[in-house]
Amino acid sequence: MHYYQPIWTLVGAGAKGVASSGRPTASVVPSGVKWVRSRVQEINPDTNTVRTGNGMEISYQYLIVALGLQLHYEKIKGLPEIEDWVKFKIGSNYSVQTVEKTWSALQNFKEGNAVFSFPNTPVKCAGAPQKIMYLTDAYLRKTGKRAKANVVYNTSLPVLFGVKKYADALWEIVKSRDIQVNLRQNLIEVRADKQEAVFENLDNPGETKVLEYEMLHVTPPMGPNPVVKGSLLADEAGWLDINKETLQHNKYPNVFGIGDCTNLPTSKTAAAVAAQSSILDRTISKVLKNEKPDRKYDGYTSCPLVTNYNTVILAEFDYSGQPLETFPIDQSKERWTMYHMKADVMPHLYWHGLLKGFWGGPGPYRKIMHLGMK
Repeated sequence: MHYYQPIWTLVGAGAKGVASSGRPTASVVPSGVKWVRSRVQEINPDTNTVRTGNGMEISYQYLIVALGLQLHYEKIKGLPEIEDWVKFKIGSNYSVQTVEKTWSALQNFKEGNAVFSFPNTPVKCAGAPQKIMYLTDAYLRKTGKRAKANVVYNTSLPVLFGVKKYADALWEIVKSRDIQVNLRQNLIEVRADKQEAVFENLDNPGETKVLEYEMLHVTPPMGPNPVVKGSLLADEAGWLDINKETLQHNKYPNVFGIGDCTNLPTSKTAAAVAAQSSILDRTISKVLKNEKPDRKYDGYTSCPLVTNYNTVILAEFDYSGQPLETFPIDQSKERWTMYHMKADVMPHLYWHGLLKGFWGGPGPYRKIMHLGMK
């Protein structure tokens, strides 16, 4: 199966069904493409070969690496041993196996702490850990349980969100809804039998705090894909080492990268992939003609911050962390129109636009909307 993962935020909150997020991979593979049904085991850029799990060795003239990143639930002590997440009221919107467990925990909430974590690693969709927090708050209000609940967001980051314009708006929401935000707190252990989550204070390593929970949403630590990390294509941290403007590898010019597996200094989102795809298309077309790449990726990424069952703050920004907004309105405000985009328009754009090569991000539309000024 191939999954549209951004919709899992809404699946975890009961607003969408998990079945709507997936389609058989065969149905989305373009015609004329040979699909090798085996995992990549090794990439050797010196011999221009890829080895797969079934023993095949495939030679390439040009290679695009799009291997994504790795989730590391096992790095949280106590978590791998928990067989029944539903029983212990734990969920995670980051995998198809655990996203519906978030909805179970939310429905089974009675009273106490609803706790949400953000790990001390790069993550994909850095807004997702707090989106489910806002939706939980909204659900508990809707079902009359909010008075008996403490909604707690413990993040490893020193900020609520990386772009000040949107962070300021989110702080206002957090204060108005009586949500407790604790910065620089990293989830290191889950004690399911006691329903306790253990957090380390990153500003004072070794100092821990134990929180009892009635519901726990885990955002797992994440890291580079092991195939990339174990290859000559990786940077020191294990991510694919590419030029941040052309997406061409810094050492091997016939290798290119896209998405979560790369070391591009921007948020890892589907919106970033869409924008990168149009640059990569242009770059490879030029390289094939022995011409110099002439389009540059500006780091565009987007995070539709779901703040309720009918509102979204649409954060869009570039490498410099400056807003790069598509619409000629203040996108730091909660809007139902943006929720409709997140819930209904963006999945359609993904399945029928991005996967078919017709959607390379909103760049051209932004120019039109801003009369060519952006």
